[in-house]
Amino acid sequence: MNIHSFLLISLKLLFFFYEFAYAIDSISSSQSIRDDGKTLVSEDGRFELGFFSPGSSKNRYVGIWYRNIPVKTVVWVANRINPINDSSGVLMINSTGSPVVAMWQNKTVVWSANSTKVAKSSVVLQLLNSGNLVLRDEQSSGDDLGSYLWQSFDYPCDTLLPDMKLGWDLKTRFERRISSWKSPDDPSPGDFTWGIELKDYPEIVIWEGSKKFYRSGPWNGIGFSGAPELRPNPVFDFKFVVNEQELYYVYTLRDKSALSRIVLNQTISLRQRFQWNEAAKSWTLFASVPRENCDNYALCGAYGYCMISESPICQCFKGFKPKSPEFMDWSQGCVRNKPLNYSKQDGFIKFNGLKLPDTTYTWVNSSMDLKECGEKCLVNSSCMAYTNSNISGTGSGCAIWFGDLIDIKRFASSGQSLFIRMSASEIGAKAEPETKIVVAIVVATIVVVAGLLVVGYYMYKSRTKLIEKTESKREISQRTDDGNEDLELTMLEKLVDADSSSSKLGLSSTNEVTISLLEAR
Repeated sequence: MNIHSFLLISLKLLFFFYEFAYAIDSISSSQSIRDDGKTLVSEDGRFELGFFSPGSSKNRYVGIWYRNIPVKTVVWVANRINPINDSSGVLMINSTGSPVVAMWQNKTVVWSANSTKVAKSSVVLQLLNSGNLVLRDEQSSGDDLGSYLWQSFDYPCDTLLPDMKLGWDLKTRFERRISSWKSPDDPSPGDFTWGIELKDYPEIVIWEGSKKFYRSGPWNGIGFSGAPELRPNPVFDFKFVVNEQELYYVYTLRDKSALSRIVLNQTISLRQRFQWNEAAKSWTLFASVPRENCDNYALCGAYGYCMISESPICQCFKGFKPKSPEFMDWSQGCVRNKPLNYSKQDGFIKFNGLKLPDTTYTWVNSSMDLKECGEKCLVNSSCMAYTNSNISGTGSGCAIWFGDLIDIKRFASSGQSLFIRMSASEIGAKAEPETKIVVAIVVATIVVVAGLLVVGYYMYKSRTKLIEKTESKREISQRTDDGNEDLELTMLEKLVDADSSSSKLGLSSTNEVTISLLEAR
């Protein structure tokens, strides 16, 4: 190595250590970040905030991106609606204590963080290690969540980061919703949005404009009914929180040094979860939705279900038929073979392995059991289906559906059970295969038991007759033996008499006659 190369490397190292030593993670009311290359850097060096231009665009935005990876990956944008077309931008805290992005030449504000909280003292704008940009009292700590006057995590763009909440503050009715970029060159809000639909049985939904594009299915105590693949794993933990104050989804990384993000991508109509692969120096796709055609909202219409292994993938539940069979227009869904009575004369058939229907028109009671739930549904003529609202453990709670059942997916394995209202005349003839198997087993068991009883009865009767016949033969034999004995006695008596006569006549003795008789026998 020559002296020139050594000096060059030394200067680069000195510049790096100088930059790291003097990198700041916050600004006060008297400071600002101009569009001149200066940035804020989180304490651990993971995230950076500054001015940038996306893709091939020349517009300037204030954003946050990962600092120590070679791929420029922006996770949040401040002035996404109002870009700056030159290098006159500045990020600062105004006289009222709010962060603003402005063009300093003409004093035009293009973005402002509207905080509803009032500072007790001077304020500080700080970039945290989580990627969250927060406004706080100068005297408070950056780790004190309650001290934040404003935070970028409450105003997400197209990316959900670890520890960022997707959902609602129920006290203030404030919503945190993800919205896609229009294109890789334009970070302004696109047509795709991702959030939690606020209702009795909430679920996560992706909208395309005002129309539903994909939904996760409701939370069932373990996961989302339409996303059984979202299970405990070695990469991240997740939870769905529902209480009086909040309703939100959040995930956390098990390895805090890992990089992970969820992005709503309008260009390819996907929501994607990525993990950073340090060896490959690139983002690796962990999962995405929609995964298949069956994830497209209401593809098979009312009372139809979608199963990717079937042909066609849209099918009607047993007890239903296509509404438009001649055109095979599955968007029209299915209709009942036999009309409902809308009374207690109706019943329910259990269908298994399902993504539960759209929960827009539902009612939930967490204290009811499944039997009470069915009884509640049966007496309400508008109730079309019911199930447990929570399937953890042995199951608990009650969820009932009103109106048509829409956007149902069927899985080869996993999924949930749903009890669908049917006409009494339809029940039995249209039982599910599982129900038929159970009935067949019960009938077979009854037949076998009855057969064993009949065989046992006939064996008992045969044994009884055999015993009676044996006894009868024994009695006859005994009587025969008794008769022979009497005959022999009579003959002996005659022999005795003859012996007496023989003695008188001088014939052989009685003993000799008896022996001759015995030998003859």
